[in-house]
Amino acid sequence: MVVSVIAFIANFAQAIDITDDRQVTVNFKQAPQRIVSILPSLTESVCALGHCARLVGVDRYSNFPASVRSLPQVGGGLDPGIEAIAALKPDVVLMSTSTRAADRLQALGIKVLAMNPDSQADVHRILLKLGQLLEVPDVERIWREMDNGITAAAKTLPASVKNLRVYFEVSSAPHAAGESSFIGETLARLGAGNIVPRSQGPFPKLNPEYIVRANPDLIMVSERGYASLPTRPGWSSIRALRENRVCVYTSAESDVLVRPGPRMAEAAAIMAKCLLSKLPTDAVGKAP
Repeated sequence: MVVSVIAFIANFAQAIDITDDRQVTVNFKQAPQRIVSILPSLTESVCALGHCARLVGVDRYSNFPASVRSLPQVGGGLDPGIEAIAALKPDVVLMSTSTRAADRLQALGIKVLAMNPDSQADVHRILLKLGQLLEVPDVERIWREMDNGITAAAKTLPASVKNLRVYFEVSSAPHAAGESSFIGETLARLGAGNIVPRSQGPFPKLNPEYIVRANPDLIMVSERGYASLPTRPGWSSIRALRENRVCVYTSAESDVLVRPGPRMAEAAAIMAKCLLSKLPTDAVGKAP
């Protein structure tokens, strides 16, 4: 009887309850040892918390750190392979709230945590939840390092950067990074303006004419998106294109920029370098 009570108390002490962004509370008897992540930013967050070794499968876009590239891939993040995931016998699947697989996985008895990291506050909150799930004691230290890195990037820029109104293209739909997105918040912390106001949401799909009318001073875009810019109706009149104020990011850089996770400080440094390189020559040397 005494042994049973001790075992019960030990199991109870290890129990973990996590409420995800669907407002669903998922119960774990202990920290999961087999994790499938089908969102690259969550994959990176698990690794940043020191538990890459617990990942047993990822989506096809999870490619950082390099060690995850050898893991089994279970398809795309929005509609992954259910059978492929089930075959890995995960203790939990980490995913976006937009993923369509949650109900089917849960019907198979597989636990799911769905997260929606749109803003920097979301990234902080989700990092804390993952820290709770993985029993990592000092998550705030990791967050502070990320946050301090963004602040450090901002200190490299002169005050004149505030005169630049930026269009950050997330995809050629075109979807943009608005002021309320984690990307938009980094731009704001760097001191730059944004042509997409908070009222439009974090990542709105824009009418291309809206961007022409907004006439941004600077465009940040991926290599793939850049190829189509000159052919878009009316875009030749945009100030950023006329004055060659366009920062074109490689695929690797784009991965850093559009993932709301541990590499946000690196993303801030990339954006700061762009802003500095596209400032008018007479503005670069002014003190912040």
